[in-house]
Amino acid sequence: MLKINRDDNRPIWQQLLDQAIHNITTGKWPPGELLLPTRELAQLVGVSRSTIQIVYEELYSRGYTNTSRRGGTRVSDWTYRPPSSASVSPQGPLHPELPALDATVRHLQNWLHGKENSFADIDFSPHEPYLDDHFHKLWRQSFVQASAKSDLTQWAYGSAYGFEPLREQIQRYLSLTRGVHVQIDQIVLTSGAQHSLDLIAQALLQQGDTVSVEDPGFPASWMAMKYRHMKVDPVPVDEHGLQVNCIDPKSKLVFVTPSHQCATGVILSEQRRQQLLHLAAQRPSWIVEDDYDSEYRYRGDPLPTLFSQLPQNTLYMMSFSKMVAPGIRISAIVGPKAAIRQIAQVQELVYRHLPIMEQVTLAHFIEHGYFIRHMRRVRNVYRRRHEAMTKAISATGLGQRFTLSGVETGLHMLLEAEASFDEEAVANQALKHGVKVYPLSMYCLESNRKGWVLGFAKVDEATIKEGIYRLSEMLL
Repeated sequence: MLKINRDDNRPIWQQLLDQAIHNITTGKWPPGELLLPTRELAQLVGVSRSTIQIVYEELYSRGYTNTSRRGGTRVSDWTYRPPSSASVSPQGPLHPELPALDATVRHLQNWLHGKENSFADIDFSPHEPYLDDHFHKLWRQSFVQASAKSDLTQWAYGSAYGFEPLREQIQRYLSLTRGVHVQIDQIVLTSGAQHSLDLIAQALLQQGDTVSVEDPGFPASWMAMKYRHMKVDPVPVDEHGLQVNCIDPKSKLVFVTPSHQCATGVILSEQRRQQLLHLAAQRPSWIVEDDYDSEYRYRGDPLPTLFSQLPQNTLYMMSFSKMVAPGIRISAIVGPKAAIRQIAQVQELVYRHLPIMEQVTLAHFIEHGYFIRHMRRVRNVYRRRHEAMTKAISATGLGQRFTLSGVETGLHMLLEAEASFDEEAVANQALKHGVKVYPLSMYCLESNRKGWVLGFAKVDEATIKEGIYRLSEMLL
């Protein structure tokens, strides 16, 4: 008999339903058993007939009973039996072993955070920008003001290209600051450089295609391509940037960081730029231009983009990770309309669109001048820290013992050692002295170049001086 527990907070019909299901699944009510008519059961339990009708309707809709006019309501042929504990695997379904994926992710994490996410008093991280309470105040203002607008259409399924007002702001910014003049349907928003590269691989390449990447260079460039089953061609980098004459003739895409090479920090020389543009136009093939920190230039204006010279062959990648904060996860790919349309189609199929609030807030942040003010302020911060870093390296004698490069632009520089140098041992020793440096080998695919990539965005001037002094004590 079904019973009601007046101390139970669940609705009465839910209590009775749970009891009925328990009776059926445990065999107390066997298959074929005729249930009492609703009126009769209601009187026995002491509830309204409508309550019993709800219970019977739920049992029927879930497949526990069958109902007919003449036969009444009967328990269906319930054949499920709980498996014995001996026959149940404690691990669940087997999953494929993916050693290549595990190794790749581990490499990426070590490159980004250092081994085992180790902590140090002085962290020369090359990956994160300067953030402070003033930035947080401006961002919070944009978030609150953008949230106050009652445009509910923003919360529907959006365009795979990204939030249109934000693309308009990016269009205007690129035109004014980088000489990149495009229409908004030539811009697709993504959630970071790795996401951008993954979309490009899916939309514009086929499995087995050869792609060329800088070596040393941005690890995610070859990791993303390898994961999508591309053949990766590592191209050496020297003091003039990517060695264009070493690019594989079969390459369908070249990934390059021309304004501030990711790792060495050198600038792609004008001769190499023209050589690369000519190569891409003749084959034809894609150039993916990652312009990740070119806004921070300490000698003159930012350099012209490759995209502005060969827009039909170039995909221009920009990211707000260095300009604003990595946590907002907004980047953009700029390119020919047909290519961007195809990338947006892949985005729509696989990801649909980006979260709306970050896009709305960033659009407001740019439109109302907060972004330009933030950039102006952090440029001054970076200029002082850049000067402190170069002076400290020179004053301690590290500049005479090792080769310093990448000082014209960006948020990091390279202190390069001879190829036989044990950079890993130095990094480990430095960590014991409270200083975290990033070995060049983490940026290398096949290259055997050695050294340390030193970022200065998150370290104040006094701390930079102290960190470089501790490093020189170990190396000199």
